[in-house]
Amino acid sequence: MSQKFRGVIPALITPFTADNHIDVDGFRRNIEFTIQGGVSAIVPCGTTGESATMSAAEHMQVTDIAVEASSVPVIAGTGSNNTAEAIEFTKHAADAGAAAVLVITPYYNKPTQSGLKAHFEKIADSVDVPMILYNVPSRTGVDMSIPTIAELAKHPNIVGIKEATGDMGKATEIISKTRDEDFALLSGDDVATLPLLSIGATGVISVLANILPSKMAQMVAAYEAGNLSAAMQIHYELAPLMKALFIETNPAPIKTAAGLAGHAAGPLRLPLVPLQPLNLEVLTNELKKSGVLK
Repeated sequence: MSQKFRGVIPALITPFTADNHIDVDGFRRNIEFTIQGGVSAIVPCGTTGESATMSAAEHMQVTDIAVEASSVPVIAGTGSNNTAEAIEFTKHAADAGAAAVLVITPYYNKPTQSGLKAHFEKIADSVDVPMILYNVPSRTGVDMSIPTIAELAKHPNIVGIKEATGDMGKATEIISKTRDEDFALLSGDDVATLPLLSIGATGVISVLANILPSKMAQMVAAYEAGNLSAAMQIHYELAPLMKALFIETNPAPIKTAAGLAGHAAGPLRLPLVPLQPLNLEVLTNELKKSGVLK
């Protein structure tokens, strides 16, 4: 089952209108743009989609639009720091027709490893849909341990992890300890994609793929075809822009970049604010170097 989840999977931005509603038509256009670029699935309602500032109704609306508009599998972000709410979002995504869900570790609560295990197992037991764990301690304040991940990988509905620690040693151990399970490791950081592919990752949930889906897809395809030199060339070509897209807190830079490139984006929701002028200049220069802007 986890082999469905490979390749380049954009963590989609959520475009808003000037009056701060969901830009439905713009979101559909963005989805089509990424699909035309060769992505293998899409993720709505993730961190990059500003899920933390969407109401429950908006969260479900965005999932519904993605499923309706997409010709590739939808991996819906359904995480919460409230287990009951995460179950509600996950049930909705499954009923809507999502192929899988992406569930972040609970933020702010700082649960123990036993709490994390109980949280994910409760969701996985409640809804019969493939689940991808999402570990990003820099944002949540809690890091899933390797033993916890290995135990969760035994659950039939838990099929992978988006690993965003940047720790190659940890990723190696996760892959090693879950090799007997049908379990995928996906990079949670664009710049780590190629190194992680080399140790057995199956793909990336990508920020950059919002604006350069074809380039990311070409890099992964080159690696999978055994053309490491071509994959490395693209990796080093894109690395400065990958870095610039995190010059301030995600998704402020990628949403700014998408708007500059003519994609639906709209305003950020508070407490995120527009980029500082010097950071905007750095980002704009990298967008020009990469060909996104003229």
